[in-house]
Amino acid sequence: MKRRKFISALGQAALLPTVLNGFSFKAYSASPLLQALAAASNDDHVLVLVQLSGGNDGLNTLLPLDQYANLSTARNNILIPEAQALKLNGYAATGLHPVMTGMQQLFNNGQVGIVQGASYPTPNFSHFRATDIWLTASDADVTLTTGWTGRYLDYEYPNFPTGYPNATMPDPLALQIGTTVSLALQGPAVSMGMTITNPTNFYNLINGITDPAPANNYGTELTFIREVAQQANAYSAVIKTAANSITSQSSAYPTPGTNTLADQLKIVARLIAGGLKTKIYIVNIGTFDTHSSQVVAADTTTGTHATILGKVSVAISAFMNDLNYLSVADRVVGMTFSEFGRRIISNASLGTDHGVGAPMFLFGNKVQSGILGTNPIIPANATVNDNVAMQYDFRSVYASLLNEWLCVPQGDLNQIMLENFQLLPVIQSDACTVAGIHELNKAAGTNLVSCYPNPFTSRTSVTFTTKGGHTLVQVFNAEGKLMKTLVNGDYSADTYSTDYENEGHASGLYYLRLQNEAIQQVKNMEVVR
Repeated sequence: MKRRKFISALGQAALLPTVLNGFSFKAYSASPLLQALAAASNDDHVLVLVQLSGGNDGLNTLLPLDQYANLSTARNNILIPEAQALKLNGYAATGLHPVMTGMQQLFNNGQVGIVQGASYPTPNFSHFRATDIWLTASDADVTLTTGWTGRYLDYEYPNFPTGYPNATMPDPLALQIGTTVSLALQGPAVSMGMTITNPTNFYNLINGITDPAPANNYGTELTFIREVAQQANAYSAVIKTAANSITSQSSAYPTPGTNTLADQLKIVARLIAGGLKTKIYIVNIGTFDTHSSQVVAADTTTGTHATILGKVSVAISAFMNDLNYLSVADRVVGMTFSEFGRRIISNASLGTDHGVGAPMFLFGNKVQSGILGTNPIIPANATVNDNVAMQYDFRSVYASLLNEWLCVPQGDLNQIMLENFQLLPVIQSDACTVAGIHELNKAAGTNLVSCYPNPFTSRTSVTFTTKGGHTLVQVFNAEGKLMKTLVNGDYSADTYSTDYENEGHASGLYYLRLQNEAIQQVKNMEVVR
């Protein structure tokens, strides 16, 4: 490319990717979520999103030990031995995969909260579509072009990107380590994220190392392009300044290059501690798509799933250690998510197929520790179509983080999340926190929803108890499809009844789900012919 032509093109396209010493930045000029997060004047909170790509098997990650007999029938060729599950303080009936010792320690130290059965009504089992749903927070039958974090930034900074960077916000609003900017960061106009393509190029940037250019005409032009791009990029200097201000980090990280998630999180910790005002970071590890060879037959605690879970545990544990070492841990909350879970029953290839619900992990000094929800109910004779029941809509977790960690007023959440999702206690005692996990689990320990007769053929009477406020009662089939919404509205505290008529549904297992603000309960119901 001729210099004259390159300069002309550069002037016409403010959104072109730029390359800095072999370090590829892609600047996208208007991500609402990132924007709003960055401008929050009443806090300096940082949110780190950890994407577990491929669909994580929740039942081998967080083991429901009280369901072990039925699990042994459903997945005897991949199940983790009960005695090897890692113990969690206060939750004798639940254990972690044995490779997750780092997460176990964080949980027992009060730095991890777990949300059971996170999903959404009528889930999609395509990796691409399901991922889009999680990134945009859309309904299953609605396609959105904006991300949930992008809409947040648009709400907070409706005129962005005009006037940015500026003295108030001189830094990138969001950073993602990867080759493309996540749809989660897309706003109504453009995305406001930047990508760091990989850790090696990041360190080349901050150390001033330039990838060698060929000693020919092409190499001369390449060197020139790099120089112009570096001058044109508004954020390269502040990233380098932040990174270079940190000269020492925790030694807890594994050897560079052996754990890609740890390498990414080490950069995130360095930039946070270095003073960047960036509010959102996104990192990724995959793949969790374990259709085969999820475990090794001779030892089910090993295999593909164990290897990747171990990397997640080591990376998050080292990251938390580093945040404390750098004295910034109280500013950071992290969250893991995956596009779906896996089926209850395993397959003949020592693997699992695409399923519904799975646990989400939240980590940080300020999360409400403990397990929100109950162990999933495993049928005695699970079929290939049976799934873990949804307990919490993942969008309730998003809304709660916006409200409790990023300080969005509750009255404004519908504008961002597009629906009214009940808030959950994911952050420690704060003016916006709904309640405590242990108090909610105690309340949910009573029988809040039931039906009689059960089993039934054509009709059953559903009884539910609400403490008042927004109350939702739904019926799902075993594949997670929403069959009917029986109740959805504000109720006074009391016990109510409503009828459910079987409108030609096939015989088999169904789930009756109640959600009353942050309290949820799921019960089995069975249709017979």
